[in-house]
Amino acid sequence: MDVRDGRTVKGVHFLNLRDAGDVVELATGYSEAGADELVFLDITASREKRHTMLEWVERVAQVITIPFTVGGGISSEHDVEALLKKGADKISVNSSALADPGLIERLAYSFGRQCVVVAVDACEKAGVWEVYSHGGRQPAGRELFDWVREVEERGAGELLFTSMDHDGSRQGFACDALRRLAEQCAIPLIASGGAGSPADFYDAFTRGKADAVLAAGIFHYGEITIREVKQYLQEKGVTVRL
Repeated sequence: MDVRDGRTVKGVHFLNLRDAGDVVELATGYSEAGADELVFLDITASREKRHTMLEWVERVAQVITIPFTVGGGISSEHDVEALLKKGADKISVNSSALADPGLIERLAYSFGRQCVVVAVDACEKAGVWEVYSHGGRQPAGRELFDWVREVEERGAGELLFTSMDHDGSRQGFACDALRRLAEQCAIPLIASGGAGSPADFYDAFTRGKADAVLAAGIFHYGEITIREVKQYLQEKGVTVRL
């Protein structure tokens, strides 16, 4: 769930954001609907050079019964400690890790690598996957697979990979890149960007070898339910929690 000013938003290729509802109301609905985990990304925090808003994090923690991850504007151990105290189970870093890769090591040391998710936004240009920071606004000067290798070596516990080319497209995930990442990484890989049907989830698990799949728009706007996706996956032989 991308969050801006306490509201959930969704765009296409990280652009043209439109409102999708109150963050707490959506979180409650997804928790009750059978989501396994929720991921909240305060998408303008880094660009606006501010911390993630603690108020809505605390409100979410009070109403859901599943683990949740929070990212956006995290740049220190103090930031993480504040979020965990408000109820977050894990944190996600992206732009701050690109600016200061040692942050990953410090957070893993202080809170355990199981707490540290590194989000990586990238798009493919002329056959090269380029990493972006600040909500997909700025090229980071890093190649995807090299950066992910470093991220894992520095102590990340999970990797959240979003293909900016596929984000909001409803045309499926970047399964070739996912598979290459999965074959390279020993840590859990979360696929993001492109879900449009239950079959896309299945492809991400089978072709892409992802450990988990994140989706937003198709659920936000009621095009399909979490249970329908899980039932489809179960019928296809994928282990899910129903």
